[in-house]
Order: sequence, then structure tokens, then C-alpha cells
Amino acid sequence: MKWRIMAALMGFTFVVLVAQDIPLYNYMQTVQHEQVQTSLQRDAFVIAGRAQAALWTESAESTAYLDETSRAYRDAGGARVVVVDSTGTSIVTSDDDQTSLGTDYSTRPEVAEALTGTVSVGERFSTTLQEDLLFVAVPVLNGPNVIGAVRLTYPAQVVDEAVDSQLRTLGIVAVSTLLLAGIVGYIISTTLSRRLRLLELATERLAEGDLNSRADEKSGPGEIRALSGSFNKMAERLNILIEQQRRFAADASHQLRTPLTALRLRLERANDLIADDPAGAAQRLTAAEAEVDRLAAIVEGLLLLSRTEASSAQVERFDLAQIAQERVEHWQPLAAEQGVTVRYEGPASARGLAVKTAPEQVIDNFVDNALGVSPTGSRILVRVSGGASVVVSVLDEGPGLSADDCARAFDRFWRATSDSKGSGLGLAIVSRLMFASGGSAKLEPREPRGLVASAAFPSAK
Repeated sequence: MKWRIMAALMGFTFVVLVAQDIPLYNYMQTVQHEQVQTSLQRDAFVIAGRAQAALWTESAESTAYLDETSRAYRDAGGARVVVVDSTGTSIVTSDDDQTSLGTDYSTRPEVAEALTGTVSVGERFSTTLQEDLLFVAVPVLNGPNVIGAVRLTYPAQVVDEAVDSQLRTLGIVAVSTLLLAGIVGYIISTTLSRRLRLLELATERLAEGDLNSRADEKSGPGEIRALSGSFNKMAERLNILIEQQRRFAADASHQLRTPLTALRLRLERANDLIADDPAGAAQRLTAAEAEVDRLAAIVEGLLLLSRTEASSAQVERFDLAQIAQERVEHWQPLAAEQGVTVRYEGPASARGLAVKTAPEQVIDNFVDNALGVSPTGSRILVRVSGGASVVVSVLDEGPGLSADDCARAFDRFWRATSDSKGSGLGLAIVSRLMFASGGSAKLEPREPRGLVASAAFPSAK
């Protein structure tokens, strides 16, 4: 990836440089030609002003001065000077050999145009010199009359060489820019590839079983940080899921070992008594059935707890008051058989947030536990109160728990006494359901006796 990023950046820079420098070269060449032509035109008018006296008076002194001026101009700028009279015959040139004096220049298009009183500027190929020339021809006037012309020519190759020199400078700048782009691309690609390599190493460590492997979320480009954050969330989630599986396996092996051993012993004893003591064998089989029921309850609780911990369901709006009233009506027949009264207290409606089925399971668990400890003639109150949170409470008149036991009651497999019925998973499930719903659950001693089990759901107002 490093070299691909470098190549892409340098390729992009090269394309930009080419797209920029070719038009720039053409522009520079045009500007250079125009500057030379403008300079020649200005100088031609200056020389034409000095040639006026020589052409009008035709004196040797004026002609010699004009010849000296043309040679000095040639030496200073490199342009060739030709001064012609009204017939187009040269009277002064800047050539050293002076062989072109008396030559008829009226056949040159620019001279012929200047003798008509028009300034001629342009570029053409000289068949005499076999090269391209930049030229300027201006008329020499004496009042309204054209008495001659001045032509200045400049080799176009000199202009092109000047432009080429500037182009070489641009080429050096372009190559330097390209190299700089390569260096910047190397630095950027090295930084990106190093961050990606670190992320790759973290992924490999995670794949090898290191569940604590995490990527750096605090350095590197924003996209890499976001990718590292997603990786860390995935790793954390994976760690939680694996830990849940381990805990489930440990809990299952620990909690199922004793019932399985007891079941096996009862079945073996029943098998021994079948022939000699059928009644005793039947009693052992009845006890075995109770152990099977207990095993089924433990397995069901473990599976429910596992599903609750792994759940990532979204919270929904529920009318907790209405659900509480429905659960009270559901439990009243069973409570009546035990001589216990169950009633509802609270508003007609109280909307809260919870994961699906959480309110029903929480209330059922609290009421079921309360019925298990409530004496005959006692009352169980299901109360709903609103506010910042919607609190659903179940108050009983049983023996209650100490403050320490209330804090431990939500641990897995915790039971108040060793002979307590149940698997010890109900309140652990309640705790997980409330956590998933964004709320909390707690137990508190009730005065003068009994227990208050409450669950605080986020309000949906």
C-alpha cells in the first residue's frame, strides 16, 4: 500500500505539472515574442527620428551618425538595423561588411508596407538568412511625406532559447516538486501503513486468543482512529460473549453436578429396591422426578440468563402501570389459594422505557418471590410511582432480609437459605433485564417486617 500511495501522489503531481507547464510554456513564448516586438517597435521609432535628418539632408555627417547609432544598437541588443530611402534602397545597415548597402529592400513585404506609411510588426522566415525573424518596420516621415523606412530584425531563435532557458528552470522546479511529492507521499503512506500494520497486529493477536488485544484510538488519521474504535468495540463485545460462555459453562457444571449426582444415587437405589421393596423404589423414583424438575429449572434459568446477557435489543415505550395491573390480576388466583392478598396501587398510566418483556418478567419474579415467603393472611402490594424514573415496587410482609443479604441477592445462584426453593437465578435475570433497559433494581428491608423489591425504569415522558 505504501508504494501505491506514493505512486498515486507522484502521478497526480506529474499530471498537474504537465497540464500547467505546457500552457505556461506557450504563454511565456508568446509574451517573450511580444516583449521583443514591442521593444523593437519602440527602438525603431527612436532610430527613425534620428534617420529623418540623414534622409532629408542626405549629408555625409548625418549618415555617418546614423550608421554609428545602428551599430551601437546592434551591439547592445543584437538586432539588425536597415534604413532605406523612399525607393526602398538601403542607405545604412548595422552589418560590419556593408555589402548590403544599396540593396533594394522594397521587395521585403514589411519594408514595402512601411513605405506606405504603415507600421509593420510580425515574424517570418528569411530565405536569405534561412531562419525565422522577428521584425518591425516603421516609416520615416517628413511632414505628411514618407521619405524612408527603418527595419529592425531579431532572430526568433534567440527568443526561443531564452524561453527554453526559463523552461529548464521550470523543469528543475517541476522535478523538485515531483521529488517533494514523493517524499510527502512516502511520509503519509508510511504513517498510514504503520497505523494499519499496528491494527493488523492487534487483529492477529485477537485471532490467536489474546482477548485483551486493543488498537490505538488516539493517534493517526480520523478514519484510522474510527476503524480502531470499531475494532475495539468488536473485541470488547467478543470478550464479553466469550466470558459469558465461560461463565455459563462454569455455572452449569457447578450447579448441575450436585442434582445429577443425587439423581444417579436415587435411580441406583430405586433399581436395588425394585425386587425387594417396590414401595421404597417408588419413593426413590418420586424423589428422582423432583431432581429432574430441579435440573430443568436450573437449565431453563441458565439459558434465560445467557440470552438476557447476550441481548442487544432496543428499548421500547411501555405503559408500566397497565402492565403492573395486568400482572396483579394474573397472580391473584394463585395468591388467593395461599390466603394472600395481592393488590395494585398507583396511577392509571405511567409510561417508561424497557426492553421487550422486561416489565412482565421483573414484576412476575418479584411477586413470585414474595408469594414464596408471605404467610397466610398477609398482603402483597404492587406499587407504581412516577417522576424522573418510573419505579415499580413489590412490598411483602414476609421475614425479610438483612441489608447485606439484600445487596447479595442479585448474585447468581444466591439463596437466603440452603433449603430455599428455586435456582437462585431469578434476581440475576432481573438485574440483567434492568441493565439492558437502562434502569436498576434493588431490595430493601421493610419496616416493621417484610421486603421491598423495586425496579426503576427510565421515564418515557
